[in-house]
Amino acid sequence: MSNYRLLSLFGIFLTVCGCIVKSVDFRDTISEAKSAVFPALVYVRVITEGTSDGKIEKFESSGSGVIISEDGELLTNHHVIDRASRIRCQLTNGEMYDASVIGKDKDLDLALLKLSADAGVKFPKAKLSNRNLDVGAVVLAMGAPWGLARSVSMGIISCNDRYLEGAGDYTLWYQTDAAISPGNSGGPLVDTAGEVVGLNARGNMRGAQGFTIPSPIILEVLPNLRKYGNAHWAWFGINWQPLKDFERDTAFGATNGVIIAGTERQSPARLAGLEPNDRVVAIDGVSVTAFFREDIPSLNRKLALRDWEKGVKFDYIRDGVEKSVVITPKSKGDVEGAEVECKRWGLTAKEINRFDTPDLAFMAPEGGVFVSSVAWDGNADNAGFKERDIIKRIGGKEVKDAGELKKIYDDAVANVEKTFQLSVEVVRKGRKMQLVLNFRLDPEKEETL
Repeated sequence: MSNYRLLSLFGIFLTVCGCIVKSVDFRDTISEAKSAVFPALVYVRVITEGTSDGKIEKFESSGSGVIISEDGELLTNHHVIDRASRIRCQLTNGEMYDASVIGKDKDLDLALLKLSADAGVKFPKAKLSNRNLDVGAVVLAMGAPWGLARSVSMGIISCNDRYLEGAGDYTLWYQTDAAISPGNSGGPLVDTAGEVVGLNARGNMRGAQGFTIPSPIILEVLPNLRKYGNAHWAWFGINWQPLKDFERDTAFGATNGVIIAGTERQSPARLAGLEPNDRVVAIDGVSVTAFFREDIPSLNRKLALRDWEKGVKFDYIRDGVEKSVVITPKSKGDVEGAEVECKRWGLTAKEINRFDTPDLAFMAPEGGVFVSSVAWDGNADNAGFKERDIIKRIGGKEVKDAGELKKIYDDAVANVEKTFQLSVEVVRKGRKMQLVLNFRLDPEKEETL
């Protein structure tokens, strides 16, 4: 019997039985998914502060966000609200609100905001999914690309475990061909069930491929953002290497565990005695294995979400001998140093941070500050200052952090009529230098005393 006749008989059987087969219009599915989240979509405009030409200036930028609670909690990217002095939000219905930061994390590029509204106001909200998507899943990217409020694009999940070098300490990414352009940052990625499956964070000018933070990872960190104002990462200071490292053309003969590529200076792991090439096989009695680099972020995240000051047992193998050690993590702390504007001097300076400026931290392990920008033809420029100079001493006074630099600067400006010249010791590319900073000229008044 032919396939055609079989299908015909099956159709007659369904008709006789009174069964009605109704096809689903995919356009209706997409429309319903969009409608479930669209009211919670937010257009975000931000006044930010940045350093340029030796001073701190204000800039305006925009991004996207999504409301996740009736009282106005809002998710967006860290880079959207970084250094914000004011955050303004517009809902799909046109209502406008200011917003404040509840918590943020630069490593995950995640921020939790709160809309400022009168008591009792209830906002439309979207649901965060705890489901991991499969490759090929249809998704909608919502947001405000190019500053155009309220936009939707459609695509599929091209890869559900994309590792991004330099942005993959704690997460793998969804890669999607749904258009994610500048301004889409912080907007929701939505599945056909109308749930938020991720937060769009990285795209390109053409919108060809974008990258999204998966919502299950957001849900893991969200309680800490609410409670502490940050991700509350624990820091062990371990850099891992998988058993099969294609990028480094290296493969280890072991069938389990994960290799220690190195430990960071003054880290708990280094102080506890862990060394490169040690193979960790269990953590607190639970076996661990990382065959590929895609296995590393989840290991990092699980360790980073541990309690501070609580010991963790590492079982490892060194030169064929089984060993164990208990390591107590510390707070990871800020991943970017504070910045100071020294307008009269014609420079801005920033604290050295082991995560943000590891090369400078290597040259100055005790910390300190470095020149982050220099005003063209200003006092610092005329004295020979360069960006990334490490400032060690000013007028014989040691500079350990941004607070000390600010105090020295304020005192110098207050006493400029008595002395307008300071000797400054800097380290440039590992070499000590003495510079003489003459700040007789006031760039604001453009006149000398």
